[in-house]
Amino acid sequence: MRLSQYFIPTLKETPKDAVLKSHQLLVRAGYIHQVGSGIYHFLPLGKLVLDKICAIIKNEMQKAGAIELSLGFVTPASLWQQTGRFEKYGKELLSFKDRKENDFVLSPTCEESITDLVKQFIKSYKNLPKNFYHINLKFRDEVRPRFGLMRGREFVMKDAYSFHDSDEDLQREFLNMQQVYCNILSHLGLDFRVVEADSGAIGGSGSKEFMVLADSGEDTIAICNSCSYAANLEAARRKKREGKINPPKAKLAKFPTPNVKKTEEVAEFFKVDSFYILKAVVKKVVFATQMHREPELAYFFIRGDDELEDTKALNALNAQKLGAIELIDASVEEIRSVGLYEGFIGPYALKNITGSDLIYFDLDLEEESNLICGGNEPDSHFVGVDLSEFEGLTYVDLACVREGDLCPECAGVISHKKGIEVGHIFKLGTRYSEALDAHFLDHNGKSKPFIMGCYGIGVSRLMPAILEQKADELGCVWGEAIAPFDVILLPSNLKDERQRNFSDHLYDELSAKGFNVLYDDRSERFGFKMKDFELVGVSYGVVIGNALEDGEVEIIRRNGMKKITTKSETKAIIEAIEFLGGDQ
Repeated sequence: MRLSQYFIPTLKETPKDAVLKSHQLLVRAGYIHQVGSGIYHFLPLGKLVLDKICAIIKNEMQKAGAIELSLGFVTPASLWQQTGRFEKYGKELLSFKDRKENDFVLSPTCEESITDLVKQFIKSYKNLPKNFYHINLKFRDEVRPRFGLMRGREFVMKDAYSFHDSDEDLQREFLNMQQVYCNILSHLGLDFRVVEADSGAIGGSGSKEFMVLADSGEDTIAICNSCSYAANLEAARRKKREGKINPPKAKLAKFPTPNVKKTEEVAEFFKVDSFYILKAVVKKVVFATQMHREPELAYFFIRGDDELEDTKALNALNAQKLGAIELIDASVEEIRSVGLYEGFIGPYALKNITGSDLIYFDLDLEEESNLICGGNEPDSHFVGVDLSEFEGLTYVDLACVREGDLCPECAGVISHKKGIEVGHIFKLGTRYSEALDAHFLDHNGKSKPFIMGCYGIGVSRLMPAILEQKADELGCVWGEAIAPFDVILLPSNLKDERQRNFSDHLYDELSAKGFNVLYDDRSERFGFKMKDFELVGVSYGVVIGNALEDGEVEIIRRNGMKKITTKSETKAIIEAIEFLGGDQ
């Protein structure tokens, strides 16, 4: 492609609203153009990279036995209403009425659509398993779109859905897709981690996320420094913590603690580590409309030096199928209304005082003693609390895993890393097939709901994720598998007939050899051309300058800007490119 006939609208200035370097570079290098809040056009370069990413994904999915189709972008809202997600998904689900007053949604994900499709055609276990995938446009009405393609409202997604007759076969395909995703990200040359994750609005019994490591990532990942364990903080686990020095050993007794409310104040008052403080976090629980349940308070107990992880707390409620959709910090007035006092809440007689069944304790507290807790009356605390003496306590994982905690798998030290989520796989079970009455006949002729899996990759999100990890101060750096062009020819002076004729000939020769070549035949200064090469991120540049008189050209590898001089013969140039490529 001759650049004079192509379309790459590069910019010198950084867009004012672009914070992340990936957003800045994709706009400046002419890959995308914003047309609305969180909505972007893919310009020719952007489309080239997007298509190459799609090709890699398709190749790996097809090798794994998945079947490609294309589901509709617009979905009847009735399907979402049947599964209960029409309300649960919230305002991010964009819905509208057509001229006949029928309700529809713009799909952010397609569990409902594919389940409804499969139930029409697959009736027997003999036709299972099946894994269907598509790469299509999605829409999520983000309340605050930002960071360009990283968190837009309109995006390109690869999602796949598998259907099985047993949990064992679902597990097989889950592991199969996990390996496929690892292959895809490895092919893209990314440093990534597979992490345990929360299933969120998708639902299901288990999920894993694929995180590209980058300092700009929105997600914090807990990573073991000794083994492969990694998890999103929403799902991270840890080894049970051991006791610290100077526990407050005492027989159970109530002490007056005037105006001592905060954990730090309690620890200072009793001269103990906050590890031994039993901290109560009170949340107001909002339930789904179909539960016909008014908001009420829930009580979560954790150690004083821990923090409550809200997603874990919400999951604790929904493990009892309560239909909780949101947790809100309880106000002083709400706490007082049930007979409690902020800063002085403890487990003693808590159920009798409040009448609540929503009382939970962190796993780290199980059977623990030598604790201090609120006395459930103003200005008082209990010392010498032994939870093993309580009956019927509900222990669940509630605390946020911190740096320095120990790995649940090998007891190595946990550290935190920033990551960008680019993929997520789920074990859905029968969550959607039961709701949509999607059944098949098993080998005994008995009707059973399909057992399902779900596997998504943010295709358009991969573009900024790659740049956040790979780009340098000069501009875009892509892996060779997805760079928009393999080689760019950079003649320093096209008025020089020798340079022009050589460039024309080399363009034809490299193209014939299978290289995707961009020929910068513009009548611009050489420095301007070099800046565009660095900004756009073509894998290799061939500089054709005065050295051509001595039969030489310069080859530049964009990744690292390594340069070598070679003979101006086509064969020598190809060998130099291959040498530089193998030196990465």
